[in-house]
Amino acid sequence: MNLLEIRGLYHDFSGLQVLFDVNLEVKEGERHAIIGPNGAGKTTLFNVITGSYRPPRGQIIFKGNDITGCKPHQLARLGIGRSFQITSSFSKLTAFQNIRMGILSKKGIRFNLVRNVDKMKEVTAETDEMLRRINLETEREIPAELLSYGKHRSLEVAMALSTEPELVMLDEPTAGMSKEETHYAIELIRRLTEGRTMLIIEHDMDVVFSLADRITVLHLGRVLATGSPQEIRENQQVKDAYLGETED
Repeated sequence: MNLLEIRGLYHDFSGLQVLFDVNLEVKEGERHAIIGPNGAGKTTLFNVITGSYRPPRGQIIFKGNDITGCKPHQLARLGIGRSFQITSSFSKLTAFQNIRMGILSKKGIRFNLVRNVDKMKEVTAETDEMLRRINLETEREIPAELLSYGKHRSLEVAMALSTEPELVMLDEPTAGMSKEETHYAIELIRRLTEGRTMLIIEHDMDVVFSLADRITVLHLGRVLATGSPQEIRENQQVKDAYLGETED
């Protein structure tokens, strides 16, 4: 069963066409990677799916319902969670407070000055459990802006998952990480997304081939190929356009 379907999607910026007739299916429970060279339209596709841009043509179907043009906050309520390529946590808030924001949102609780969230034991327990899962218990009270880069990115992945979305979308979660941080991130993402549906943009092929059940390759705004990791490795068009390999 498909959780997400993209049908005939187009998008342009002031007449400059970026996406051309993009069709994509993400099955329930699979980890699906989108790869392609810079300028292929990967992040634009993410922004269209998550409501930052409204496409002039095409449909986005989530759980059988047309969500084309829905706003980001509406999509979050429907069960779509996203992390961004650029760090997007609340920099002045602690690691605990950042995760708690997602937990509160999931429960439909508004953070305000009237409600004393510090006394909500269930929220606190869930927040601490998420911090434990990403190995940030000791950084609980540290502002996000003071975390190491790798831990900051881990925090953002956890924020995307803190609302317990049915579809989690990760935009280059390992960008800028060292090899050691990347290896840790792969295991963290695998563990946190177990049993969930994931759509991920990633440049690092080690990450892609370690995590993805299926891969879609974008090239010049079009879908060049979709298949298993092995099928993508062996696809000559993909090698020529992106993986940098050619036949002898």
